[in-house]
Amino acid sequence: GRVRANAEAIADWVARTGWVDYLAASPAIRSPTSVCLRLADRALDAKAQADVAAGIAERLERERVAYDIGAYRDAPPGLRLWAGATVEASDLAALTPWLDWAYGEARSALGLAA
Repeated sequence: GRVRANAEAIADWVARTGWVDYLAASPAIRSPTSVCLRLADRALDAKAQADVAAGIAERLERERVAYDIGAYRDAPPGLRLWAGATVEASDLAALTPWLDWAYGEARSALGLAA
């Protein structure tokens, strides 16, 4: 039940957020626990996407909000969120405004409007 609630919390945020999407396009192959997201901001080239993704992870770690959420080294620029049964959906819902904030800050650091 927790995993389902966690997946729903993330899915709700992804659905209303234009700059991020699931790495796995097909819901049938998405992990509900190790959620991999990619940057979907078409205004950014590949390098800028990597810089923004790294900036998000760095800012959230510096603020002690989230740790080790960067995409795997060989994956497209993005984020990894743990959504297993050890996490509460309310914690994931509380994370999403931080993700949006860090995204805006990371884009701004590149001289781009959020």
